[in-house]
Amino acid sequence: MWILLGLATTPWRSVHFYRSPWAILPAIALFAIGIWIYRRSGAHFSLNQLSGMPEVRQNTKSQILVISGLHGYVRHPIYLAHLFEMLAWSLGTGLAVCYALTSFAIATGAIMIRLEDKELERRFGQSYREYRMRVPAVLPRISGRANSL
Repeated sequence: MWILLGLATTPWRSVHFYRSPWAILPAIALFAIGIWIYRRSGAHFSLNQLSGMPEVRQNTKSQILVISGLHGYVRHPIYLAHLFEMLAWSLGTGLAVCYALTSFAIATGAIMIRLEDKELERRFGQSYREYRMRVPAVLPRISGRANSL
């Protein structure tokens, strides 16, 4: 898929919406926030969980619904980190192709989140449904912590 996207976007790799050396400053901030989110969201997961092994191996011993840390603010912090990283590249470069790929990532990410939510509801049942009602998927609520965990 990445090779196909690379080939398909070749004609637009030099098309800029804008060119500004100052755009790198907010891009660096977004990039740093994305890295911070990646690191914090993995704090409550084992390497096994981060690699997706519980989804591959249906009969794993214990599966725990993580609702603490960043997961108390958003259900899918990895997608939020991806969004920050993609926005950083788009804003920093001004390239049309980066904005197009960011738009594509947002659209496909929305589909993936729905699929993940269905899988997590199947796996964790009522506890996940309650969690989903309290905590937004990707964008944290401005008013503060989404729930009282």
